[in-house]
Amino acid sequence: MVTSRRELMWVYRRLYRHYGDLHWWPGESPLEVSVGAILTQNTAWTNVEKAIRRLKEARSLSVAALSRMPEKRLGRLIQPGGYFNVKARRLKSFISFLQERYGGSLKRMLRRKTGRLRAQLLSIHGIGSETADSILLYAGNKPVFVIDAYTKRILSRHGVVPYDRNYEEFQGLFTKNLPRRVSLYNQYHAMLVDVGKEFCRARPLCEGCPLNGWRGVPPVVSE
Repeated sequence: MVTSRRELMWVYRRLYRHYGDLHWWPGESPLEVSVGAILTQNTAWTNVEKAIRRLKEARSLSVAALSRMPEKRLGRLIQPGGYFNVKARRLKSFISFLQERYGGSLKRMLRRKTGRLRAQLLSIHGIGSETADSILLYAGNKPVFVIDAYTKRILSRHGVVPYDRNYEEFQGLFTKNLPRRVSLYNQYHAMLVDVGKEFCRARPLCEGCPLNGWRGVPPVVSE
C-alpha cells in the first residue's frame, strides 16, 4: 500500500517525463465535458467524439436543445457512443436535474460546494462516482481525483491496492497524500489513462512502459 506523498510524486514525475503536459479533458465547454463524461461510460473516447460531433452538427449541444429533444431522437444522435438508449435516458435525467435545481445554468451548478454537488450528481439516474467526479474535476475545476478502470488496474498490478477494493479507497490514496490542486489531479489522471491505454492493457506491454520496474512487482491480471 502506498502511504507517502513521496512515492506518489515519484510516479507522477516518472509519467510526466514520458508524456509531458496533456491538457485533458477534451471538451470546448463545461456542458460538452459533462455530456462526454456520461457518454464515455463503457465505451472508447473515439466513439464519444463521434456522438458529440453529431450533436454539434444537429445544433443540439445546449441545455435548451437537449431538454426539448425527444429521448428517441437523442438516442439516434448519440448512437456511435454505444448503449445509446440507456445513455439518452441518463443525459435527459442530467438535463432535467440541471433545469430543476439550477434553472438550466451549468455555471450556477458548478458554483455549488464540492461535497454538496457531488451528492446531488450521485442522486441522478445513471451517474456513478467516476462520472460525477469527472464532471466536478474537468467541467467544474474542483479538486476531486477521478478513479477509473485504468487507474485500478495499474495500482493493483503494482501491489498498491487490490483491484476489488471500493472506489473511495482508491481515491483516498491520492486525496490523502497529494496537495488538493486541480492541475495536479487533472494531469495525474490523464497520464494514468494513457498508461492504461498504451501499456497496462488486459495483456500488459511492460517493455517501454514508464512505470516498468516500479516496486519490482511482476504484472498480474487482476480482473
